[in-house]
Amino acid sequence: MTTLADPVPGGRPGDVERATALSDELSERGVHGIVLGYVDTAGVGRVKTVPTAKLASAAAWGVGMSPVFDTFLANDSIVATDVLGSPDGDLRLYPDLDQLVVLAGQPGWAWAPVDRITQEGEPHPGCTRTVLRRTVAEAAERHGITFKAAIEIEWSVGQGAAPDGEFVPATTGPAYGATRQVELGDYAADLLAACAEQGIDIEQLHPEYAAGQFEISVGALDPVAAADRSVLVRQTIRAVAGRHGLTVSFAPAVFAKGVGNGGHIHLSAWRAGVNLHAGGKGRYGMTAEAESFTAGILARLPALTAVTAPSPASYLRLKPSQWAGVFTSWGRETREAAVRVVTGTAGLQARAANLEVKPVDLAANPYLALTCLIAAGLDGLTSAAPLPEETTGDPARLGAAEAAARGVRRLPTSLSEAVEEFRGDKRLRAALGPVLADAVIAVRLGEIEAVAGLDDERVAAAYRWKY
Repeated sequence: MTTLADPVPGGRPGDVERATALSDELSERGVHGIVLGYVDTAGVGRVKTVPTAKLASAAAWGVGMSPVFDTFLANDSIVATDVLGSPDGDLRLYPDLDQLVVLAGQPGWAWAPVDRITQEGEPHPGCTRTVLRRTVAEAAERHGITFKAAIEIEWSVGQGAAPDGEFVPATTGPAYGATRQVELGDYAADLLAACAEQGIDIEQLHPEYAAGQFEISVGALDPVAAADRSVLVRQTIRAVAGRHGLTVSFAPAVFAKGVGNGGHIHLSAWRAGVNLHAGGKGRYGMTAEAESFTAGILARLPALTAVTAPSPASYLRLKPSQWAGVFTSWGRETREAAVRVVTGTAGLQARAANLEVKPVDLAANPYLALTCLIAAGLDGLTSAAPLPEETTGDPARLGAAEAAARGVRRLPTSLSEAVEEFRGDKRLRAALGPVLADAVIAVRLGEIEAVAGLDDERVAAAYRWKY
């Protein structure tokens, strides 16, 4: 389970004692250091590490890190808001001991996600993990609703010996091809073994469409744990690849043309242990609340893209007719729709029914993305928003009049458009709070400025190894 209580100076009840026992246990297992990880506003994973013997101290008093990282760009430049981006101040990183795991792909290391608080002991308003945790708690308190979530991970595997900055696929086989599985069978087997040792529930691992591309699907968890798992799986994928002399990229677009790497989010709402997306009287078994939850996400997708597709490179991936979901449409098992209604196989609907949100990539901070998706869905649920007509086939083939009648519109085609949509969406900004919402806008505008004047190939190259 995820630790739900906010960190406090001196440690949460029982944390110091537990960390002391864990420290001894980890040392006996040959673990020398703990990776304390979080994801910044730009979607880049940042870390501090401590020796295993200092875990109890970290649980009691946290580990220092500057708040300036909330306004870092992917290229490590720094922008600023009226609150964030200065060299002043300090934050404390507190590990979630419930999520601490020994890293099978990095012998000698363990990993734990962190929550961040101020030196004064208050939750840091820029801590995306804390914001998601509070959003989930509020949904349970106000609506009696809990969630299950999972994030798909697509990545491109390259040759480690490729020229600096270039990507050369490590496989030659066709999309979804058996050849790829054979060529990288040892790597894939070691990856599965590492995930199993770390307690990660893997549903599937298979070659994907683009050059050198693979995908891993994981089991659903509560949203905070699902975001944690997404970070941990990527850490594991990268570490195991390095031990095989391979490189990996999770960037939205490794090349300017072709299919990019997605990070589709699966999300379902539950009440009292019952899946609201199955067994109802609505379309495909959805309850009325599930239909309205879906409608809420659909209505805010243009603004959501500033969070779910946060990089200039994201818009190289978000192209029509490439299963990226670039229109505000939904459909049952329709992989071109932005929201795919997954009903599950006969006999599994009550457990498996969910929504798949497709215009998401792995430049997205997973805590931010899930917070905003849940806020959008709950807004639709609260207002009993009607779910529009389903779209089948490729929405790109709809004529302008039919698309307008169905409420199907093209999602932003650039990060600039997405930022303006987000800037105008009071509900999403309120869900994040003013400090974090302003940081999102500032960082996105900084990314836009960082690649101003670059052609598509140079944009892809600029982010190829950032994620």
